[in-house]
Amino acid sequence: MTAHAQSSRSVNPFKQPKAVFAVAFACVVSFMGIGLVDPILPAISEQLNATPSQVTLLFTSYLVVTAVAMLITNWVSSRIGAKRTLIVGLALIVVFAALAGGSGSIGGIVGFRAGWGIGNALFIATSLAVIVASASGGFVGAIILYETALGVGIAVGPLLGGLLGNVNWRGPFYGVAVLMAVALVATVVLVEPIPLPARRTGLGEPLRALRHRGLLTMSLTALCYNWAFFTVLGYAPFPMGLGAIQLGLVFTGWGALVAIFAVFGAPRLQARLGIARTLYANLALFALTVLAIAIWTDNRTVLIVCVIVAGVFIGVNNTVTTQAVMTVAPVDRAVAAAAYGFVRFIGGGLAPFAAGKLVEAFGIHVPFYIGAGALVLGIVILSTAHGLLKEAEKVQAEQVDAPGTGTAVSLVPVEHVAAVSGDAGRGAIVAAVDGSPDARRVAEAAGRLATINGRTVHVVHAEESAVAGDAAADAEDLESARAAVREHLERLTALGVPAVGHVLRNVTGHGEVGRLVAEHAERTGARAIVVGAPARGGLTALMDAGAGQSLMRYATCDVVLINPRSAEREPAA
Repeated sequence: MTAHAQSSRSVNPFKQPKAVFAVAFACVVSFMGIGLVDPILPAISEQLNATPSQVTLLFTSYLVVTAVAMLITNWVSSRIGAKRTLIVGLALIVVFAALAGGSGSIGGIVGFRAGWGIGNALFIATSLAVIVASASGGFVGAIILYETALGVGIAVGPLLGGLLGNVNWRGPFYGVAVLMAVALVATVVLVEPIPLPARRTGLGEPLRALRHRGLLTMSLTALCYNWAFFTVLGYAPFPMGLGAIQLGLVFTGWGALVAIFAVFGAPRLQARLGIARTLYANLALFALTVLAIAIWTDNRTVLIVCVIVAGVFIGVNNTVTTQAVMTVAPVDRAVAAAAYGFVRFIGGGLAPFAAGKLVEAFGIHVPFYIGAGALVLGIVILSTAHGLLKEAEKVQAEQVDAPGTGTAVSLVPVEHVAAVSGDAGRGAIVAAVDGSPDARRVAEAAGRLATINGRTVHVVHAEESAVAGDAAADAEDLESARAAVREHLERLTALGVPAVGHVLRNVTGHGEVGRLVAEHAERTGARAIVVGAPARGGLTALMDAGAGQSLMRYATCDVVLINPRSAEREPAA
């Protein structure tokens, strides 16, 4: 089995707590707001005497404000809590959706859609973090569930917009207000309060996160992809010349394919092709589809078929790209989601308005040619991060679902240029270290054992993100964990001991650390696991009652316990 096939092993994203489904339902309604206005764009244009480019501002105001507001979502949620942020976001959507329905001018609707975008940003960024943290299907299952909600919302939105819009263009706005009010009540009742993080997020953190090459590259690729996506979504209804219900059915078919391929198609393609080849092929095929729309814009049949087929590529891209972003980002996932959302929604927001202006200046075909070109540019940008995509594949390949925690644990390799070459295969010595002063003695003891047998040391460090009861510990970021591992690798290298390093991410309990270290040792054919005696959490707590039992239960090799107090008795050299 290939590495990327392993990363997509079977998970059931639909076995979730009620609270997760409450947030997912709210996601569905929230994403309805994206495709909701498609069937009523021509009607609004006609009844309010607005040009198509003015009407596309319904997308632009909504998505651009959503993008900018993404930058403050973590600042807000780290101060008032995730649940309260969800509630504030949902409440804003209810209010502004109802106000948009009651507006009598295109300017009023555009303004209220902007307010709707603020609520949408608070909700979207926080909901993704909550689902990833709480879903029992693991990290990959959580992303699939989130993208399923996106697909269903986008699919149902146009249908609702068509049915209600056929009666009156105000109907869809009132419909969303009612449904989101239901989601608001469900969130208040079913979602448990989430403890505030130990560290408050700064306002500038999402922008600073974009300094990381992997996150910036994936975000710029998503900007190009979203430019094409929302050019099709925002302007294709005008040349179709269909009624509200007919447009609703067309975009419902499109959204249904988004949902189906986000849930079923994307994992299978990724398992077969890997992340990089899946994204390259998907973007290329999407570019050809948008190019066909550009060439045959005046042919209603071709236009409708291509718009519906585009849902395939959008569904695949949403799931695979979101998983890759969350994997390669070396920052907190909530910050990564905000940074990524900011960039991608900027592209999605500007595209429909630009399409309207381009049509007025150059003709109906030009926006779609530019959309196809944007996808080609996205492929070029993505190709600059091919190595990062390979790393993401490795990380996802070693993901395992921690039973009962709803959080996926991944084993991230740590690169170390100064490492001494050696046999990293069977018979290795695993050094389970944490951030305590005693970790050095653990690594050195593992080095002595490895020297005797001419083997390699595997330094395994767990991020300090364990949860005890209802109190969440301050999370250690990936770069800090990698730095800790590199210190041990440098020390072992100086002693002439070949060593490799790994970071165990998203560990949610000492018992799980014990099991996962034991499983890593078994996979690598390790001869022994060296670990510290109980101290204060982290891996040195492996010999606590539950953790020690877990390690001894699953370990298939010797376990060597290093007692920190023995240092006091060691004879002088």
